[in-house]
Amino acid sequence: MRYSTPLRYPGGKQRLTPFVLEVLRANELQGCDYVEPYAGGAGVAIQLLLQGHVANIHLNDSSKAIYSFWRSILTKTEEFCRLVSTASLTVEEWKRQREVIRNPGKHSQLELGFSTFFLNRCNRSGVLSGGLIGGLQQNGAWKMDARFSRNELIRRIEVIAARRSSITVRNLDAEQFMADYIPTLPAKSLVYCDPPYFNKAQRLYLDSYQPEDHARIARVIQTRLPRSWIVSYDSAPEILEYYAKRRSFLYNLQYNASTVYKGREVFVFSDDLVLPSESTLPCIDEVVRYLDHGKYKPNAKSREATRKRLLAA
Repeated sequence: MRYSTPLRYPGGKQRLTPFVLEVLRANELQGCDYVEPYAGGAGVAIQLLLQGHVANIHLNDSSKAIYSFWRSILTKTEEFCRLVSTASLTVEEWKRQREVIRNPGKHSQLELGFSTFFLNRCNRSGVLSGGLIGGLQQNGAWKMDARFSRNELIRRIEVIAARRSSITVRNLDAEQFMADYIPTLPAKSLVYCDPPYFNKAQRLYLDSYQPEDHARIARVIQTRLPRSWIVSYDSAPEILEYYAKRRSFLYNLQYNASTVYKGREVFVFSDDLVLPSESTLPCIDEVVRYLDHGKYKPNAKSREATRKRLLAA
């Protein structure tokens, strides 16, 4: 798959775009507004927009750094691309950009946005708080420029910026975004929630949740989110318990966070969604065929069966 987003993101879901598109088609939602309360690299959103499957995308991220990146490439595209073109790929420059991230209040939105991009492309697995590819001595098998293909990255930025009229970016707490912003969107919308992982989140993200935060967000999504939604998570037992009353399935997803890792993850769906009966993605097709595909009408028996199935998986 050719990637569309300029950001590398831990657990990035762009490879799941075909399945999200299958959900859109199963529910006749092509051309809808598509929403990500936890945008991060926004791989699925950008791919769906550029391929013409959705009309508008609404991105939100509580991280000022991530928000500054998206705002900068949309509102200061030429300046941002010039920074990419002329960036000095040295350890000294990496240290300087790291200080920008550490002291965001002292810098402009463009400076913070570019620093976010620079560290994302030069750090191991794109983790902003992670180490430099190749190490400070640059004696590793890969050097810091291994993921900094200037021309390709500029191309991606310019392609996205050309669709700026179809892209909205917010910098709100996810709960506030879901409670206050999403209700203003058209009824024909799909919300994809991909919160920080329950396990190992602190080493992957600048902003992570505590267990009580995950529990609270699960309640908000299931009781206060007034649009059709999908949730994806790592398959921690706590997460499976929070969403035990909803339809869901476990699948294997390979991603890279310092080393290639094949993780067990979960997809959860709002009751009003019709699920695809098959998928072009083998990791999902092998499980989705056995689900209840129509709109969900849960009862006590089905809820308990779902809970036991997930916890035993």
